[in-house]
Amino acid sequence: MRADRVRVFQTLPQSCGYYRGRTAQNVVLDPASPQLPAIYPAALAHGYRRAGGHVYRPACPRCRACVPCRIPVARFRPDRAQRRCLARNADLILIDAEPGFTPERYALYARYQQQRHPGGGMDDGSVEDFMHFLSASWSPTRFLELREGDRLLAVAATDVAADALSAVYTWYDPGPSARSLGTLAILRQIDYAAARGLDHVYLGFWIEDHPKMDYKRRFRSLEILGAEGWRTLVT
Repeated sequence: MRADRVRVFQTLPQSCGYYRGRTAQNVVLDPASPQLPAIYPAALAHGYRRAGGHVYRPACPRCRACVPCRIPVARFRPDRAQRRCLARNADLILIDAEPGFTPERYALYARYQQQRHPGGGMDDGSVEDFMHFLSASWSPTRFLELREGDRLLAVAATDVAADALSAVYTWYDPGPSARSLGTLAILRQIDYAAARGLDHVYLGFWIEDHPKMDYKRRFRSLEILGAEGWRTLVT
């Protein structure tokens, strides 16, 4: 990614979303740049992530806990628990849909936020917040819906770039916990990428030993980005 193609900004310090008492900062690619769609695939490979129209990566002066991570599609093999998850959910169908608001999607999103992330700042979001967070006018986004018949159980907002897929955000019915819908969504995104010949599925950031972020290490062979480039996380 050539640095002269787009300006880079640094955000002001803000409360960290993962650790109480810490502050966080991001570097953000110029959201007004007309080059953003063209450089987005390279930005993913450099550890950036999209939220709404912003492509960013953490740049906290005193913390390096957030580590970009991705799954190499050709080398991924589900473990025993993941194979069981796929088998339990063989009755669900995946719908590759256009992104956007529907009352059904938003109702599921609101229920998910209220039950899984109460007090997290997103549990009282508006329809506008929903749309601004999940997609942008330039982003190559698909909404991958998991359905039990006509019933919507999960939606994975997924960016499909030229050589990779980025798992932007997933929300799901918090009721049927035995289905492990969060795990299933990632497994089905890996299948989606494999069917299209894509090289990687980007999972955003891994945080070692964090109760909400360490689960990503279960997807073998997870790669993480460090000073010397991408390497396989040894577990």
